[in-house]
Amino acid sequence: MKRETIFLKFAVVLMGLPVLAMCIFVLPRIAKFFAELNPQLSYLQYPFLIGLYAAALVFFVALYQALRLLSYIDKNLAFSELSVQALKNIKYCAIIISALFVLFMPLIYLMAEVDDAPGIILIGMVIIFGSMVVAVFAAVLQKLLKNAIDIKSENDLTV
Repeated sequence: MKRETIFLKFAVVLMGLPVLAMCIFVLPRIAKFFAELNPQLSYLQYPFLIGLYAAALVFFVALYQALRLLSYIDKNLAFSELSVQALKNIKYCAIIISALFVLFMPLIYLMAEVDDAPGIILIGMVIIFGSMVVAVFAAVLQKLLKNAIDIKSENDLTV
């Protein structure tokens, strides 16, 4: 089991690297480009950038929780309250990311309208939908894990 969790930890870290690179190199350029395209809305550049950085920060918190969950699996604590709490945190992170992108969808729409690039709206919608799928999946896993822990504790008390 150790090999699989090491592979998954590596995959989680690899998932974070492109987002980190985007935060450093791409997002400031996008905000500057938006301000140049639409000078009358250039004051929205910084709130937009702060919102995207907030979403990235929440994404990194979710990745950290996934790493914690994998370490619990390594320590044979997969069926513990710690794992349930990690899944709960992942669920909340996914909901927050989705909510942030819903809030910034009007700005994304303005960017797409000015630049004549409707694909930007599609990317925003995919992020919203994807994070909601992650939230629902984490909620289902959380409930299943909680039920398994309850059954395990009942069996331990019976024996």
